[in-house]
Amino acid sequence: MAPPTRAALGMLLYAALAAALAGNAAAQDDFPDLHTDRDAFTPATACVEKGEVLAEGSYVYIDNVTGLPTNNYPEWIWRIGTADWFEWRLGVNYSVGTQGNIVTSVEVGETPINGGTLYESNILYGFKAAVSEQHGPLPESCFLMEAVTPTKSELLGTVPVATYVAGWELPVRLPTRGARPCRIDSAIRYSYAESRLHWFSRWAPSVVLRLPVTERWEVHAEYFGTFPQGLPITVNRPFFSPGTHYMLTKNLEIGLRVGWGLTDIAAPFFSDAGIGWRW
Repeated sequence: MAPPTRAALGMLLYAALAAALAGNAAAQDDFPDLHTDRDAFTPATACVEKGEVLAEGSYVYIDNVTGLPTNNYPEWIWRIGTADWFEWRLGVNYSVGTQGNIVTSVEVGETPINGGTLYESNILYGFKAAVSEQHGPLPESCFLMEAVTPTKSELLGTVPVATYVAGWELPVRLPTRGARPCRIDSAIRYSYAESRLHWFSRWAPSVVLRLPVTERWEVHAEYFGTFPQGLPITVNRPFFSPGTHYMLTKNLEIGLRVGWGLTDIAAPFFSDAGIGWRW
């Protein structure tokens, strides 16, 4: 039986789509994108503007192949803009599950596929810095350097995570009123994570096509995967993931993304519902 939270996530998606369609004709003001990092596995290429704070949170459900499902919440992060090209990042999360977290930007340790339950609370800290602006084929890009330190866990090592993101605004718009240009973003993430046996490397490439439907509503389609090196067995996990977000106000966004594993070892399904709030 599907957990009750699955129905709630479906209602959130339905409400977002209905609100977007109903408000399309009436929307007159400009709603600049918040550029939340939780909107997809691939982070946004933009930093938070100087003097602003962007808070992001999510509830994530992962239906693992074996064992118990993974539940993550609140995946809360504060992004604090200190310059036009630089932001500090501080977050907290609690994870319950058997096989770590492999579908969002919150890195945790990893237990064996048939291992015991992993309970983990952690803090995240680091920075994000703009690297380049888009000029022709030169992409807009940024670099993230973060660390995740467990405060309660079966695995206690701090996980360092480095991510490079590059993206291009495309000369294409959907034929709908208020639509912004479409864009494509890609990223490569590297983390040095802990298993029950030893430390190992985890590579996570991703690419996402973002399609703004109106000035408030955007949909996307994404491919991403996690590919560890140094584990005793191969646990590569690629995913396909569509998603959407809708801006309730100029400073408040709700979003939902779901996904399906593309191999027998990848989780058959996951969902990620969350918000972004700027002030």
